[in-house]
Amino acid sequence: MRETGPGVSFAYYLTYRTTVISVEFQQQSFRGKIKLLQMNYRFRLFSLLLLLIPVLASAQQKDTLTKKLDSLGKNTDSTGGKQKNITNPAFYNENTRITAHVYLVLVADDIKQQVTYPFRATSSDWLKIGAFGVATTATILFADKPVNRLALQIRENKSVVSASQYVTNFGGLYEAYTLAALGAYGFIFKSEKEKTTTLLATQAYITAAAIETALKYLTGRQRPSYSDPATGATSHIFHGPFYHFLKSDNASFESFPSGHTTVAFAAATVFAMEYKEIRVVPIIAYSAATAIGLSRIVQNAHWASDVLVGAALGFLSGRQVVNNYHRYSKLQIEAAKKKNTLSFSLNYFNGTLMPGFIYTFR
Repeated sequence: MRETGPGVSFAYYLTYRTTVISVEFQQQSFRGKIKLLQMNYRFRLFSLLLLLIPVLASAQQKDTLTKKLDSLGKNTDSTGGKQKNITNPAFYNENTRITAHVYLVLVADDIKQQVTYPFRATSSDWLKIGAFGVATTATILFADKPVNRLALQIRENKSVVSASQYVTNFGGLYEAYTLAALGAYGFIFKSEKEKTTTLLATQAYITAAAIETALKYLTGRQRPSYSDPATGATSHIFHGPFYHFLKSDNASFESFPSGHTTVAFAAATVFAMEYKEIRVVPIIAYSAATAIGLSRIVQNAHWASDVLVGAALGFLSGRQVVNNYHRYSKLQIEAAKKKNTLSFSLNYFNGTLMPGFIYTFR
């Protein structure tokens, strides 16, 4: 016969509460382990990136192609408008094709050129950098907070929030799907230009993402969505290098710059430059990238200055990738012209003109 009474009920209740507390503790412990694993993974990824840059830079010195690309890069401003690139579809052929080896060489050289750019910048470049720095500082001081308040008001409209989330996804996973679809189109319909442009977009995506990830870890800026547990206040403070590794909620301190905006503008710049003859393409590309940047503000994931710097970083990364590829193409075309040349010669011997042809094998 089952016992009943206050003592038994209390015992059952105590057993139940003990079980619940144990389960909750196990769940919290599990979540803590997951966050710790994520933090360790990101730290290892960042460390690998820092280690790879000097390794790639030193290893590339043995590559003749890399030396030639760097030499051309010194003569032409990678991020300016001086270099004129040929984008006619006929230009993309077996001579300018991006093979697996060339892809890796270009990506490594792109990272090296972008990381070392400050050491090669001219006085004119530094003036532009300084002007942009002033504009960014002004945005941080005078625009970040007001824009964030406006974004919070907009978020009261659930439809806008839902739409902005959908747009945000195109700056992340959906963008990868889009590039994959464009690349598949190029391979299926054998469009060399489409294939090349898609490969360049992925290069811009990789190089821009690598640099913006490093900047996130170095600046440790607090997201607008994070509020202090004690006061409930938000701040757009920069905590400095590696601060977010000390926090369990480390993603809340990776605000600067906006990663979604950076990679969106990097890919958009590639398509805008490669299809500049079709006027609507640059408009669509940059409009889509701008929408992604604004969606990050509406999602309360970034400050306005995060998006501004992300857009500039993506733009410059995209331009550098495209220009570096066209330098490679120029080298390839010049090399192809030197192969198996046929020339005419006219010699004079014993009072007789002797015409002839010279076929040179290389």
